[in-house]
Amino acid sequence: MNIIEKGSLLALNRMLRALVKRGSLVFIDAEGRRREYGDGGAPRVALRLSDPALYPALFLNPELKAGEAYMDGALTIEEGRLRDLLRLFHQNAANLRTRPARRALHEGAKRLRRFYQHNATGRARKNAARHYDLSNDLYRLFLDEGLNYSCAYFSDPAMSLEEAQRAKLRHVASKLLMKPGARVLDIGCGWGAMAFYLAEQFDARVVGITLSTEQKALADQRAAARGLSGKVEFRLADYREIGGRFDRIVSIGMFEHVGVPYYDVFFRKIHDLLAEDGVALLHAIGRKDGPDVTGAWIRKYIFPGGYSPSLSEVFAAVERRRLWVTDVEILRMHYAQTLREWSRRFEARRDEAQKMFDERFCRMWEFYLTTSEFAFRHGGHMVFQMQMAKSVDAVPLTRDYLGETERSLAARDSGPPRLRQAEKRPAAL
Repeated sequence: MNIIEKGSLLALNRMLRALVKRGSLVFIDAEGRRREYGDGGAPRVALRLSDPALYPALFLNPELKAGEAYMDGALTIEEGRLRDLLRLFHQNAANLRTRPARRALHEGAKRLRRFYQHNATGRARKNAARHYDLSNDLYRLFLDEGLNYSCAYFSDPAMSLEEAQRAKLRHVASKLLMKPGARVLDIGCGWGAMAFYLAEQFDARVVGITLSTEQKALADQRAAARGLSGKVEFRLADYREIGGRFDRIVSIGMFEHVGVPYYDVFFRKIHDLLAEDGVALLHAIGRKDGPDVTGAWIRKYIFPGGYSPSLSEVFAAVERRRLWVTDVEILRMHYAQTLREWSRRFEARRDEAQKMFDERFCRMWEFYLTTSEFAFRHGGHMVFQMQMAKSVDAVPLTRDYLGETERSLAARDSGPPRLRQAEKRPAAL
């Protein structure tokens, strides 16, 4: 071990002592020496670092380098599991902010966040491809049968993932105040679940847009299999490229890819596309602690250009575009439960993912799903649903209609989205 590594190991030990106050961490260095931190409680985790070159990297940027070390196999867990380690980190993460090096790194990242979120049309397409064009078969491993890749709505904690995702579709449709034959724009339509629901339940005419070629191809197949090709149209397009007028606009799980520098553009587009008596519903991840920056590991490996905003950032942009915010709901633990179920399903079919990709990818995906879950359990993340309108009287004066509409939809709902034979996933999956 050289002098830099020795000094970095001492600094890393001091950082871990300051970090771990709740729970127990056993740290085994590259020479087999063990050190223990924390209060002796749960969770208890023992991890080993096999490469001393990681000491300075972990000290300077633990959030990024710990994830990379786990992916590469240089960080191994000898007691406990990955979720124990990430739970330990997230429930102690606030202690990192007291460290001068970490605070300086964080402040530097905040100053660069406009660069990280530079999501002009061309870059937005590339960022979307890096995540959503990995493989439709990958997402089929862990999503519900309807392929909803966003927070479910557990109106009953005992719901299955399929039931909770169906409940989310009902919840969103209720807030849209759908009318038969309405023309709807679905911004960030994914594989079409929301578009199909609105077309089937309300005879809506839906235009769904996505930047993912993989999503569009499968969404088109699913629409044909359901006999909806005449009612639902999917386009490979950016929200900035859409024209016309729509009675309803919905966006689920896409706003996180817009970026703060483009919020005015996004909400101006909502304003211009929405009919005078129209209603829009935005469903997105947010944060309770005010404006910040996306974590380095998530930004680098999972969602380049992505950012979950504070409500103060969103409201300011909505106000500048002269839209009424007619309702806001905060969903707190729903996404934690959704991500937990995705993790279980991914783990159950991990061997299939490894055949599609490799072991490093599987470690990355496990890390992503689990650290995201704990961002909601311990890190101040939440989901908000924001209903908007151009007219002050576009929605009822009270929220009573929501429960009434959801009960009516549930009564005629036959369960998970129906799959015709042509739409079922291949036998190999």
